[in-house]
Amino acid sequence: MKNQVLNTLKANRGFLVFMASFALLRTAVADWNPIPSGSMRPTLLEGDVVLVNRLAYDLKLPLTDVVLLHLGEPQRGDVVTLSSPAGGARLIKRIVGLPGDRVAVREGQVILNGQPLAYTGAQTHGETLAPGWVVDAVRATEDLAGHPHAVQFLPAVTARRDFAERVVPAGQYFLLGDNRDNSEDSRFIGTVPRENLIGRAHHVLVAADWLGEDGWRLAPRFGRWVTAIR
Repeated sequence: MKNQVLNTLKANRGFLVFMASFALLRTAVADWNPIPSGSMRPTLLEGDVVLVNRLAYDLKLPLTDVVLLHLGEPQRGDVVTLSSPAGGARLIKRIVGLPGDRVAVREGQVILNGQPLAYTGAQTHGETLAPGWVVDAVRATEDLAGHPHAVQFLPAVTARRDFAERVVPAGQYFLLGDNRDNSEDSRFIGTVPRENLIGRAHHVLVAADWLGEDGWRLAPRFGRWVTAIR
């Protein structure tokens, strides 16, 4: 039996090396993540698969959060994947506050270091929250300290639209979902330590309609394939 196992390993060593290298690549260099929820609408949609640069900020020991070397600094406006400090779930959010920043939210408007962010181009769309449940969604462009990007508000939904000012601790970041009234972010899970940041999501690789529990609909969104995330 032992010889049989050894022979099998030798016969498939090329494939095994490839799989080990592939696993190392995904855990240390680059990764892709499907978007399962609407917390980043309208920037990211359910059914999008995003590319994540795991070397954007830190070189980590594979399969751990142990940082071996700092490679870059997280910036306001970056869309990042992270391990939630409240339970460890993998999330994707946008960096709004850097270490030392003062962040508050008043009636849905972000106040950064005492200055309210500007919102322009507001338009109302229908948003389906569940089969047969459509509400008005207000989409606008938020100017995040010179980084404009789309955000969405759901006026008809009960949500946390006020957040008392908080100073972001050293080595941590304040993150928000672009779908402000439907996102579990730093208003709920607290600020996020740098070591919990997995990487920066920079492109949508592929996208398709999403049917929730029914799986993937055979309706690719070709217009979103290989598009940069703003």
